[in-house]
Amino acid sequence: MRKTDLLLPSVTRRNALKLSAAAGAMGALGLPARAETPKRGGKMVLGSRHGSTTDSTDPALGTNAYQGLLTNAMANTLTELLPDGTVGSALAESWDTADGKTWHFKLRRGVTFHDGRPLKAEDVVVSLNHHRAADSKSFVKPIADQFTEVKTDGAAGIIITLASANADLPIVLNTEAFTVYPAEGERMNWESRNGTGGYILKQYEPGVRAYLERNKNYFRDDRAFADEVELLCIQDSSARTNALLSGEVQAIDEVDLKTVELLKSQPNITLDRVTGSLHYTFPMRTDVAPFDNVDVRLALKYAIDREDLMEKILYGYGHLGNDTPIGPSYRYWAKDIPQRKYDPERAKFHLKKAGMENLKVDLSTAEAAFVGATDAAVLFAEHARRAGIELNVVREANDAYWDNVWMKKPFAACYWGGYPTEGEMFAIGYTKGAAWNDTFWSDPKFDSLRLEALAELDPEKRRAMYGEMQQILHDDGGALVFAFADFVMARNNTIAHGPLLSSDGPFDGSRAVERWWVVE
Repeated sequence: MRKTDLLLPSVTRRNALKLSAAAGAMGALGLPARAETPKRGGKMVLGSRHGSTTDSTDPALGTNAYQGLLTNAMANTLTELLPDGTVGSALAESWDTADGKTWHFKLRRGVTFHDGRPLKAEDVVVSLNHHRAADSKSFVKPIADQFTEVKTDGAAGIIITLASANADLPIVLNTEAFTVYPAEGERMNWESRNGTGGYILKQYEPGVRAYLERNKNYFRDDRAFADEVELLCIQDSSARTNALLSGEVQAIDEVDLKTVELLKSQPNITLDRVTGSLHYTFPMRTDVAPFDNVDVRLALKYAIDREDLMEKILYGYGHLGNDTPIGPSYRYWAKDIPQRKYDPERAKFHLKKAGMENLKVDLSTAEAAFVGATDAAVLFAEHARRAGIELNVVREANDAYWDNVWMKKPFAACYWGGYPTEGEMFAIGYTKGAAWNDTFWSDPKFDSLRLEALAELDPEKRRAMYGEMQQILHDDGGALVFAFADFVMARNNTIAHGPLLSSDGPFDGSRAVERWWVVE
C-alpha cells in the first residue's frame, strides 16, 4: 500500500511511494528467471508488435506501446515506476506535499539535453503545460486539466498546484506523455527529439524501425547499457516469432500464445510472463445507434462466452474480464461484482427491452488490436448467433488501425495496456471528453466520483468510491472488457534483465531499452 493513502507524508527518494499492483508476478516459462550483473556495450534489437506509419514522436499523441518504448529511450519523466512497484526518481530528485494538493519537486542537477544545453525548471514547466492547452489532443489532458498552476520554484524546482488533492500524482507523472523536452518560449520543442534520455535518435521510419545511439553524457550510470539500439515494428505474429528464432531480433513482445510450446522447446529462448493491467475489449460507441441503447450494450455483454475466449485465444494466460478496466492486479479491484457469464437468453431479454427481436452489426478487427483479435471476433460472432445477434466481422488493415478504425468505427477490437492507478485509467479512458474515451460514454456521477476518489486519503472510503465506479461501468458502460491478458514476452540468451519486470506494459513497462543489457 502507499503510505500517502493514509497520512500523505513528505515523499522523498528514501520514502518512495509504494504502488500496490504495479509490480506483477513475473516468472520465466521454460527456464528460471536469472538475475545477472548488467554489462555495457553491444547492440540491442527489439521486435515490437506495435507501431504505425502514422506514429508521431509528440509524447502527447503516443497511441501505442512502440511509441512509449521509443519515447522513454529518448527522454525522461520526473518519476519512474520501478519493477518492484515503487516510484523512484528520474528528473526529479525528490518531491513532497503537505496536503496532496500542492506538490514541490526538486530537480536533479547536472542533467543535460542531447545537444548539451542544461535542463532548466522552465523546460519542465513548459513540457507539463503542453498537455493543458485548450486545443490539446493529449491523451493525458484529463489529468493535466487538474493542474491549476505549474510554476518554477527557483532554478531547480517546480511547484504543481492541483484543483483538488491527488495522492497518486508522483505515480501519474511516470507516464511517458509527461516526458520533458526543451522549452522554446512557451512551447515544448518535442519536434527536435532532443531529450535528456539515455539514447539519441539517429534514424526513424515510423511504423518500420528506429535506430538510436547511447547518449555518452547521460546523467544516469545505472541505465542505458547498450551502445546501440534498434527498435523494429513487426506486427505479424509469425514474422515476429521467426525474427526471434533466426536471431534478427533478441526479444519480442506479445508472443503468439499458440507458439509458446515451440519457443519453450528452444534451448536459447526464455519466455517471461507478467501479470498486470493489460486487457482486451470490444468498445461500443455509445453516441451511435444502436449502441446508444444500454440494453443493446447489455445484450452484447451477455452474448459473449468469455471462458471460451480465455481458453482458445489466451490459452489460460490471463483472467476473465467483467466489463470494467480494473482487474485483479489493481488495489481497488471490485472483486465482489458478480462475474458476467455467457447467457444467450438474457441477451435476448435485453434485445427485447430495446425493442428488437434480433440485431445485426459490424465488428471491426485486426491483429493490430491484439494477438488473436480476428479469431476472437469470429468466436464472438458464433457465440452471439445463439442470442439472435449477427456480428459481421470486418477484417481491417493492420497499418493505421489506431487512426482509421479505433474510435472511428462504431464497434471494434481494442487493447489497453492499462495504467498504474485506477484514477489514471478512468481519467484517460472513461472521462467525458477524454481524447481516448473510445466508447464516447459519459456519466455525471462517474465523473464526480473520480474527482472525489482522487482527493480521498482514507483507503476504505476510496475503495468504496472506486467500487461504485466499477459497478457503474459494469452496468452501463460501452466497453465490453472480456479478458485481462498476461504480458508474455520472449528473448534469446544474448539479452538479459533484472529479477523483476514491470507490469506497467510490455517490455518492462516500455523501459526495456534503458533497463536491459546485451550479454554477448
